[in-house]
Amino acid sequence: MSEKNRYSDEDLVEFKELIENKLAEAKVDLEMLTSATSSENNGTDDTSHSFKMMEDGSETLSKEETSQLAARQRKFINSLNNALIRIENKTYGICRDTGNLIAKARLRIVPHATLSIEAKNRMG
Repeated sequence: MSEKNRYSDEDLVEFKELIENKLAEAKVDLEMLTSATSSENNGTDDTSHSFKMMEDGSETLSKEETSQLAARQRKFINSLNNALIRIENKTYGICRDTGNLIAKARLRIVPHATLSIEAKNRMG
């Protein structure tokens, strides 16, 4: 594989740090969601901190909504872990559709992306 078809080791180190930071934050958020779902006490001491990340104005979320958010968070964590595997394999940042490099700007925003913007738009 030529250097043009993959990111440099220096770039991969930068992305690995970014992903590890996002992963740590995501795990904290998941822990808060999980503890909120398992908690029978829905007092404000529980929810105000746990749902700080949800700035939608509501004080609490239903258990169903919280469970859905937790499931989404688990999927996000899984995607980030898969991205770390791609970094180890030096295949990170390569569009699975076109084989071209995904733009660094996109990867900084969506570090678990596996498609370039062009491929994503084409697929709908």
